[in-house]
Amino acid sequence: MLLLAPQLELDDDDLRVVNLEAQVGDGRRIDVELGTAAIEIKRNVSTNRAKAEAIEQLRGYVETRTTDTGTRYVGIVTDGVLWSCHHLTGDDFIEVASFDTGEPENGLDNLLVWLEGVLATAQSIPATTEEIRARLGSGSSAHSLDSATIAALYDRHKDLPTVRMKRSLWSKLLVSTLGNQFEDTDELFVEHTLLVNSAEVIAHCVLGLQTTDLDPQDVLSGAIFTSRSIFGVVEQDFFDWPLEVDGGREYVSALIRRLSRFNWAAVEQDVLKTLYESVIGPETRKRLGEYYTPDWLAELVVNEAIDDPLNRRVLDPSCGSGTFLFHSVRRYLAAAREADLSVAEMISGVSRAVIGMDLHPVAVTLARVTYLLAIGQDLLRHPERGAVYIPIYLGDSVQWGGIQNSLWNAGDMVVAVEDHAELFSTELRFPDGLLADALAFDRLVEEMAQLASSRPSGSQVPNLSPLFQRHAVPTAARDTVTATFRTMCSLHDEGRNHIWSYYIRNLARPLWMARRENRVDRLVGNPPWLAFRHMPSDMQARFRQMEEERGLWAGAENATHQDLSALFVVRAVELYLSDQGTFAFVMPNAVVDREHYAGFRRGHYVAGDSRTLIAFDHSWDLRRIRPHFFPRGSSVIFGSRDPNEAQEMPTAVVNFAGNIRNAGTSLSTIGQRLTQEQSNVTVRAGGSSPYASRFRQGAIFSPRVLFFVDRQDAGPLGIAAGSVPVQSSRSATEKKPWRDVPDLGGVVEERFVNPIYSGETLLPYRLTNPLLGIVPFDGQHLMETSEEMGRFPGLAAWWRTASQIWEDNRKSDALTLSQQLDYMRKLSAQLPQPRLRVVYNTSGMHLAAAILSDVQGLVNNKLYWCAVTSEEEARYLLAVLNSPVTTEFVRPLMSYGKDERDIHKHVWKLPIPEYDAQIPTLSRLAELGEEAERIATSLPLREEVHFSAQRRDIRNELSSAQLTEEIDQLVFELLS
Repeated sequence: MLLLAPQLELDDDDLRVVNLEAQVGDGRRIDVELGTAAIEIKRNVSTNRAKAEAIEQLRGYVETRTTDTGTRYVGIVTDGVLWSCHHLTGDDFIEVASFDTGEPENGLDNLLVWLEGVLATAQSIPATTEEIRARLGSGSSAHSLDSATIAALYDRHKDLPTVRMKRSLWSKLLVSTLGNQFEDTDELFVEHTLLVNSAEVIAHCVLGLQTTDLDPQDVLSGAIFTSRSIFGVVEQDFFDWPLEVDGGREYVSALIRRLSRFNWAAVEQDVLKTLYESVIGPETRKRLGEYYTPDWLAELVVNEAIDDPLNRRVLDPSCGSGTFLFHSVRRYLAAAREADLSVAEMISGVSRAVIGMDLHPVAVTLARVTYLLAIGQDLLRHPERGAVYIPIYLGDSVQWGGIQNSLWNAGDMVVAVEDHAELFSTELRFPDGLLADALAFDRLVEEMAQLASSRPSGSQVPNLSPLFQRHAVPTAARDTVTATFRTMCSLHDEGRNHIWSYYIRNLARPLWMARRENRVDRLVGNPPWLAFRHMPSDMQARFRQMEEERGLWAGAENATHQDLSALFVVRAVELYLSDQGTFAFVMPNAVVDREHYAGFRRGHYVAGDSRTLIAFDHSWDLRRIRPHFFPRGSSVIFGSRDPNEAQEMPTAVVNFAGNIRNAGTSLSTIGQRLTQEQSNVTVRAGGSSPYASRFRQGAIFSPRVLFFVDRQDAGPLGIAAGSVPVQSSRSATEKKPWRDVPDLGGVVEERFVNPIYSGETLLPYRLTNPLLGIVPFDGQHLMETSEEMGRFPGLAAWWRTASQIWEDNRKSDALTLSQQLDYMRKLSAQLPQPRLRVVYNTSGMHLAAAILSDVQGLVNNKLYWCAVTSEEEARYLLAVLNSPVTTEFVRPLMSYGKDERDIHKHVWKLPIPEYDAQIPTLSRLAELGEEAERIATSLPLREEVHFSAQRRDIRNELSSAQLTEEIDQLVFELLS
């Protein structure tokens, strides 16, 4: 009865596919067989023994069915409460997904979704964001099955030359795209393979093909598209390696069956973005810096930027999954229908008018399918459409000067053949003149690759005369092309072909686009925001060189704040935008008003003999839209390439605000919730307070488990004088891998258990009880080695254990534990501790400051500290820093996250003068600060609540006192 639930889309007419007591042979019977799933039902599988017996029995059924049918079978063990799905991977029968109906959140509907993911029985599922996440996302049973299958295939075959080569090229491109944030792991390569294979299957579904009848080889090679005169969607790439290994065809067949259940023909947005974000976990995407533009924002930008779709050529040079392309294509086609163009004119016109490029190989495949979705099934299946070209290319839009410039040698394009870490003398060479017609060059190289791979290995090299005639290859170029073709045949014989056609055609594209006659009228998109600190060292060096040439570099002291976005936009304009052409890019909000973007805002860039001028237009400020759709505040900038005169970015912006939670993803619904108003941003630069050099950030006592401790009871045996039993003090906010590290415990000399003040101990005008931490300071100097600590056995034992845990879990390029503790002398600068200090928070929605008079206390990196000469100076600083006016003044200068939270030393860009008792305003602020401190310290604290609520209690209490009004007035005058 459960299997006949409507969600599984089986009814009485389908009972033939639900086989009860299905015979397997040798007297064995499967309890329930449904499609390619065997279900074993037991009274109870809650014990390990009962479950193990059921799994072993089920394994025999699955092995027999898989052998007999040549199809991937899965097995399910259940007692009705616990459900577990198992899958054969080589010689192992592993659990890949489970479901417990006893969990409060796991209702019947969720069980049916889980079951449907395993059984793949439902049809015509709407291809919406919600359905894709639920049925294909990383938490779904379908994804668990497919991911386990492809992971096992890769593990068994990763040392094959062709697989190794494709993995190497994939890694090389992603290092260029994502920098040090990219981790070259088997898991990520497998996930990317699954994503691309899924996108290629979806591409066939878009055409309405009966994909379950298709040969897996044809699906991943794109042969069906070629036969239908649809080019540039699916082709041999980094991710078709499953077809070259045992078991790969079965995996692709199962994937086809699972994805063909969805209705991909009725898509109205970039759903491939949803697929990517559903499969690649949020932690991985955050590390890689991958955040795709919401559909509504892309549509809004496209509508603003593309004023005459039929007469504009548009390029997204960092197209990602194709969100901007989707809406650009739809905008072109809407205009074409209004102009009453024929289907053939619409199809040929859009491929010339809307172009995409990206260096991320997964993004390129997703974008190609997104482009196809944007065209839609009606046009693609129309009998009058003609050939279809999908103009999205794998290419380095920045042209860093590495791989792109090295392609050219003596007038030829040259690609050195690369396999794993070794460089071969083999090269593939094409005369430059062949690239004049991009589509013709694509077809030439593709046909050469097909000829090379279709001939039997070791056989005679085919004659290319028919190909030369068909593609009008000039006589002067034929010898070079013939030599390259012989090389391609040799690569095929060595098992190293398959990929070079794809690689050649795509790497050449940015250089073709940069030719003056091929430049576009419009640039749109969301360029990469790759931070300087996450770039590999060679990229950092080239990035700095290119920025310095163009006047973009903001200085080494601002290196951590700089990212790729500004240079990317300048390079895109330099290389691909025609004179008078315009652009619209989604950018970090800091672009419009932060000092490290000052060189970009000027609009005048010189590199060698080349000069590029930009006339900037107004910008959009998107920070006030809730909830945030990026991890940093964002903006949209507009401008044009001017051949004669630069125009600095205006301070006028359009502020967008509104709450779009639960408003869906379409512009039509979200637009109703947004308001717009004109305003001006404040651009400030430089430090104007003498306190900027006096305040320092505290030390890095991290990870918490290795430093912070709680005192323990000495127990019935007591403890020796001068020692204290301690155990790690834990926090719910700890991150991996440290949150999984077991507690440390021991007896440590009490002199090394120091009070430590952090953000959670800071309130306006007062401090709460400090944390306790192990600090290897003997009163004279900071000890760094176990040998130095040998005189103190308790400390030495703790430090040995902590250091070993650090070494076992730190990143390979991280500092040692001692080096991190005193990084940039952040700890030793505090020793010995000053008598009187002022501390304030590094981040938060509001500034908070207090006096630290504990001469044993140390400050961690969540606070900044400054030694002061008198209590009057301290209370003056407290009055200024705790005033809401100061927070409002510093907010426009703060780094953008989801909100302006990163205070750090931005506050000292304000004109806060050094204390002078002879200046009445400053001395009066010191008096008021003392009174405010008295009120704050007399207020009872609600110790059961979070420190942010305690801060709010004090601010509320102070706001009701008359003295705060005077403080705010004086601070306003001071800062104005």
